[in-house]
Amino acid sequence: MQLDIDVKKDGQTCMLSVRGEIDVYTSPVLKSELGSAIDDGCVDLVVDMQGVTFIDSSGLGALVSGLRRVKERSGSLRIVCTRDNILKVFRITGLDKVFPIVSSAEEATGF
Repeated sequence: MQLDIDVKKDGQTCMLSVRGEIDVYTSPVLKSELGSAIDDGCVDLVVDMQGVTFIDSSGLGALVSGLRRVKERSGSLRIVCTRDNILKVFRITGLDKVFPIVSSAEEATGF
């Protein structure tokens, strides 16, 4: 299982472009990258999940953990995703009401 994450920082905004599967084996990598971005001063996080092919509950937990940490700094975490299988997981769990989900990186940040 492979997970690739590229981080792009612009001031206090960070975009994490994620590709691969987010599961019990790879979710610690996502959680760590989110934490590092927050520790680096990013308070507006955008997680681009256009390249994600699968996410399970541990992946959702990593995202919720990142959201909690960034909210402690009065920040935000937005998700970029148009993949039906991933969006379905957010809808089933109700997390589509917790995370703002947009269809493009430009819509999320202006990058």
